[in-house]
Amino acid sequence: MGKNPRMSKTKRIRRRNNYPSIGNVAIVLLLGSSMLASAFAESNEESKADSKSDELVIGIDLGTTYSCVAVARNGNVEIIPNENGNRITPSYVSFGPEERLIGDAAKNQATSSNRKNTVFDAKRLIGRKFSDKHVKKDMKVWPFNVVNEKGAPLVEVQYKGATKRYKPEEISSMVLTHMKKVAEEYLGQKVTKAVVTVPAYFDDAQRQATKDAGRIAGLEILRIINEPTAAALAYGLGKQNDEVNVVVYDLGGGTFDVSLLTLDDGVFEVLATSGDTHLGGEDFDNNLVKYLTKSIKKQHNVTVDVKSKLYAKLRKAAEKAKRELSSQTQTVVMVENVTQVDGESIDFQEKLTRAKFEQLNEELFKKTLRPVAKVLKDGGMKKKDIHEIVLVGGSTRIPRIQKLVKDFFNGKAPSKGVHPDEAVAHGAAVQAAILGGHFESDQDVLLLDVAPLSLGIKTVGDMMTPIIKRNSQIPTSKSQQFSTAANNQQTVSIEVFQGERAMTKDNRLLGSFELTGIRPAPRGVPQIEVTFSVDANGILEVKATDKDTGSSNDVQINADKQTMSQDEIDEALARAAEFEDEDNKVRERFEAKNKLESFMMMVNDRLSDSKVAENLSDEAKDAIKEKLQEVRDWMEENEDAEEADEYLEKMTELEEVFQEHMGHGSGSAKNGGDDSDDESDDDERDEL
Repeated sequence: MGKNPRMSKTKRIRRRNNYPSIGNVAIVLLLGSSMLASAFAESNEESKADSKSDELVIGIDLGTTYSCVAVARNGNVEIIPNENGNRITPSYVSFGPEERLIGDAAKNQATSSNRKNTVFDAKRLIGRKFSDKHVKKDMKVWPFNVVNEKGAPLVEVQYKGATKRYKPEEISSMVLTHMKKVAEEYLGQKVTKAVVTVPAYFDDAQRQATKDAGRIAGLEILRIINEPTAAALAYGLGKQNDEVNVVVYDLGGGTFDVSLLTLDDGVFEVLATSGDTHLGGEDFDNNLVKYLTKSIKKQHNVTVDVKSKLYAKLRKAAEKAKRELSSQTQTVVMVENVTQVDGESIDFQEKLTRAKFEQLNEELFKKTLRPVAKVLKDGGMKKKDIHEIVLVGGSTRIPRIQKLVKDFFNGKAPSKGVHPDEAVAHGAAVQAAILGGHFESDQDVLLLDVAPLSLGIKTVGDMMTPIIKRNSQIPTSKSQQFSTAANNQQTVSIEVFQGERAMTKDNRLLGSFELTGIRPAPRGVPQIEVTFSVDANGILEVKATDKDTGSSNDVQINADKQTMSQDEIDEALARAAEFEDEDNKVRERFEAKNKLESFMMMVNDRLSDSKVAENLSDEAKDAIKEKLQEVRDWMEENEDAEEADEYLEKMTELEEVFQEHMGHGSGSAKNGGDDSDDESDDDERDEL
């Protein structure tokens, strides 16, 4: 641990009595530690009181591959379908020459010519550095570009003829914005508040970045809760009052979590959590793609470029095969046009068995059991103490996963009581209703969560000294008192780390700050109190105070400046506002076009109706048909009309001709009928 290069008086600090030191500077432990635990119940009640209003609060499961939104109202939890009627939405964003697509429409672009501008897996980037080994590994298989900007990974795409760069938070915010709009259209009211879930093993930087994404999306994130905790809430709500020990095994598309909880009369207490923020269904897909690329090379002597359209098609085929093998023992992987021979397209197909898929991924499957053993050990329980095993996440549909978990628990079958894709959003919606004051149940609910990773400071010898240990209940605050390790030391600098390794170099640096103004004194005399506080969202604040002078400094950890500053947030909000205007414009254009097409169909149907046609003169029918064809021709020539008004104008023209001539031959013209006829025509038009 070296000296601070900017301040010559900044020296290391160490603890007295051979205790490790913290920070960049030596602070000597004087008085041990004191626990300043905040009661979760009080925090929860304050949150409810602060946020209670008529506005509904939604719960969002912001997933790596799919996201889900839900709301709890009138005593029920409703999973909200998207614009296509699907209950889960792909976490994809596609940037095109003219417009941006999100969700199902964006995922369809992943195998198109626009795949390089179609972004997914933002959750695997959020809160990480560009130098992160996981980022480097993923970049090799992503079709889109990730670039280094001041140490942070940014997604680079071509959008509207220009090169654009977006932080992972911004990509995630676009997905959140889409889920927010889906909820608003379903509920018929504006939504500004939400509870968002994250993997239990997300560190402070990733949680902060997720909150930033919510802010950009125009959402006030009332609470960030861990995904397995949310799933347990979905499972345990309304269960018997007896104490139940539950293991939640959450294996999704990109992350894996396992948590041990005790449910007792409405109290959901997390005892321990573990996992891997970079393990999930996409890793299984990648292994299968590697196997298929070798088969293509062997069969057709074709080398598959990871940035190619063929690779994108292989990924899609691999995901499809994986899903099919969850319900059947074999399938056939088919990919069209892998090469050309004498001008003829050659397709690839390969028979794939469930056994082969399991063989390819057995190492990863078994890797998930280590965190399961870890949470039992940390929670002080044995396998026989577990009453229920709850499987969450789409990847838990894999039969081999289910068998491994069952065998691990000595034959105890996992519970089928929750929907693997919807449980997390379900639980988030319940927590949202509690915080929003809309929770209706015979049972009071209290969530007691834990810190997923130890939080501490750098000590002499570059050692990691935990202040808040892993699986400490949150919210919480812990203080320790230290002193200087050098005579007349006036400044100390503290580095804050997160992780479980003994050496700080193996853990994650979250941030650092300096405390100045210490009165010169012999080493060991000054009393410096360092306090770590973790809120209900799992976000950390660190404060240091010199008890002699009262000088203090604090920092809300921002992951070594990786999360967004207020200026960056404001800039991202402005860009999000531009997207909102554009999205509204696209929506208005689509609705106007759809309205015109529907009216044209109605006119055509009326002309085809023999009863209507016999009351029309040939002149009237010809006039209407001529105008109808004119509008059809205009639509063919103007498929990309940019303004909704253009479609509405054509509709008005057709409407006028239609109304003018519908009276001809029937004895009543537009201006010649009575008022009731005119009113009837207007009513009929409004319904179309």
